[in-house]
Amino acid sequence: MLTEVTTLRAVLIDDEVNCLQMLEWELRESCPNVEIVRTCPSGKAGLMAIKEEKPDVVFLDIEMPYLNGFEVLELVPSIDFDVIFTTAYDKFAVRAFKSSATDYLLKPIEADDLQKAVEKVVEKREQRIPTTDIKFLLQQLEDVKNNKVSKVALPTLEGVTFINTEEIICAESDKNYCYIFLTGDRKFFVSKSLKDLSDILDPTVFFRPHNSHLINLQYVKNYFKADGGYLVMENDRTVKISRSRKDKLFELLSM
Repeated sequence: MLTEVTTLRAVLIDDEVNCLQMLEWELRESCPNVEIVRTCPSGKAGLMAIKEEKPDVVFLDIEMPYLNGFEVLELVPSIDFDVIFTTAYDKFAVRAFKSSATDYLLKPIEADDLQKAVEKVVEKREQRIPTTDIKFLLQQLEDVKNNKVSKVALPTLEGVTFINTEEIICAESDKNYCYIFLTGDRKFFVSKSLKDLSDILDPTVFFRPHNSHLINLQYVKNYFKADGGYLVMENDRTVKISRSRKDKLFELLSM
């Protein structure tokens, strides 16, 4: 159960009544610091609720008739609340959410995931981290569909950092976090797993030669056979190569 005393005023928007009722029940059971001020069965009703209730957080379904989740947000004059998208699995939408550091929940929503999403909103508000940049998210959605993601928004301990993907040399896992090494001898510690980062980036450019490493193939400088084989990147960092991934690595490097 959540221990935070910060209360979040929430608006729930979903055209599927059973999903709306289930989300409301889960929030009441698992997230006592969330005050549900309005439940809305349509985008139009949700838009009105946002204007009237001025919520701290909106749980927003994407696929709705007449006015979908993205269109609702485009019609809000000023987004001064946090958004947690609720959606059935869509690989393009999920990749866009990840690359824009946007919170999302996959249906059917699990209690643990719901609690974590609410905790993240509480942390963001206490640290005064800016709310979701919807324009950036919409651009990411378009770029993901065209496989042209050129910039990613990554959560750090201080907030959100926007990084050009072509500047990423490599990344190294640190449990559920990772270090990202950029050109110009820059380094960031981000609140994202290596798997999440890998899912965001172009698989023809970025590759995981080892569970603990992700590399930009364009920045590979040398390969050495010693110690089972390892790479040296342009920033002189060394990267291990798993035996099972060696063939695929050389296939990509020779393309």
